[in-house]
Amino acid sequence: MRTRARLLTATATAALLIGCVSGPAASAPGEKGKPAKPGKDTESVLVFSKTAGFRHDSIPEGIATVKELGAANGFTVDATEDADAFTPGNLAKYDAVVWLSTTGDVLDAEQQSAFEKYVKDGGGYVGVHAAADTEYDWPFYGELAGAYFQSHPHIQPAQIDVEDHAHAATAHLGPTWDRTDEWYNYRSNPRDRARVLASLDEASYTGGTMNGDHPIAWCQSPSEGRAGRSFYTGGGHTKESYAEPAFRQHLLGGIRYATGAVNADCRPEQGYTKLFDGTSVDGWKQAGPGSFELKDGTLTTVGGMGMLWYEAEEFGSYSLKLDWKTAGDDNSGIFIGFPPSDDPWSAVNNGYEIQIDATDVPEKTTGSVYGFQSADIEARDKALNPPGEWNTYELRVEGEHLQIWLNGVKINDYTNTDPARSLTQGHIGIQNHGDGDDVSFRDIRVKELAGGAGQSDASGESGTSEEPVGSGASEASGSSAASGG
Repeated sequence: MRTRARLLTATATAALLIGCVSGPAASAPGEKGKPAKPGKDTESVLVFSKTAGFRHDSIPEGIATVKELGAANGFTVDATEDADAFTPGNLAKYDAVVWLSTTGDVLDAEQQSAFEKYVKDGGGYVGVHAAADTEYDWPFYGELAGAYFQSHPHIQPAQIDVEDHAHAATAHLGPTWDRTDEWYNYRSNPRDRARVLASLDEASYTGGTMNGDHPIAWCQSPSEGRAGRSFYTGGGHTKESYAEPAFRQHLLGGIRYATGAVNADCRPEQGYTKLFDGTSVDGWKQAGPGSFELKDGTLTTVGGMGMLWYEAEEFGSYSLKLDWKTAGDDNSGIFIGFPPSDDPWSAVNNGYEIQIDATDVPEKTTGSVYGFQSADIEARDKALNPPGEWNTYELRVEGEHLQIWLNGVKINDYTNTDPARSLTQGHIGIQNHGDGDDVSFRDIRVKELAGGAGQSDASGESGTSEEPVGSGASEASGSSAASGG
């Protein structure tokens, strides 16, 4: 537990802005991801590369790469081209199955049934390149992969636009990624059912046929009738792909997501406007001491205690998403629903803070409405990525109703009843807590919603989550955080 003598002498109102008065009952986050299978200490992956159509000569390099990634990152890897491996008992040994450039009809009806049960029971799926050229007459597989192959031009360089910088498959990449591969066109666009992680700039090469919206890597969260996670990348046609450090990291991130080793928000996302796009803080203003360093598309806290707030606009009914990570046991938060002011205490007295600090008392820890309501700690701990890895918050405000998602999992549900505060209109801000608290933010974006309290976004985008919020998040008491200390 950190010693902060100067905080212990602060007023209770100051404690709300500071957001990290340590209590004697500080709780540590639990294990991340899904529980290990009985009798297992590490994740296990099966690489499946059977082909009933075109066979890629890069398959041996792909298998070797997954094995090398497993050896370096603590998961075991088996490889097979035998469809008889698809039995309930055998599949149960694995956390994810990598379909590595499979083609054609590779499983019979009984094997398909076993794989469907495996995924519905929580098994993960990773599709690489020609995995989209597989099992065209199996609707379950098509939904799991996200899209089927249609055509491709010749192998050539292209520019990839990275849309998600929080997912482990793309967090290591900049805004664009230039590489050479065989670029698939797909029969449908998966954007309405998957989180697109990266897309092709069709102006950067010849032969793209998806009218300028060309996803090339995506992920899907568990959904109704399908408990397992899904990741697909269109890369990996060439042997050279598997020697590229950036592509190997891309593949590793997808595998780690599918096995449950890391978490991500893989719900579909459309219609958001960037408030911070990684290049400029236009429209933002610093209140109080300290600052934020802008480097490599990321804002990182410097000193404090203060707040960088979006002065250009107030928001009423909206969904706010942003990506954040801590360096260690660090503290920050996101303020919402406060009036314009250069005094950061205005946010304390008139708004709410959504906390980032995994080792404080429940009502003042990550996912809490600071000082008012704890997150569902069990759900939070399962969804939370550890220090050094990115997390995604969604803060959804409709009238006085606030819902909080962490990496696609709903962890808090709060309704304001305090007459001194209102969520119906106000600004947003990110906190720089103080020296030694190193927290970074990326891709701050907002989507205005059509209605107020009790109304949902017509797209239904945030209407489903990987897990519902549980009983750990109590109903709002309406008590003041300042008086509650």
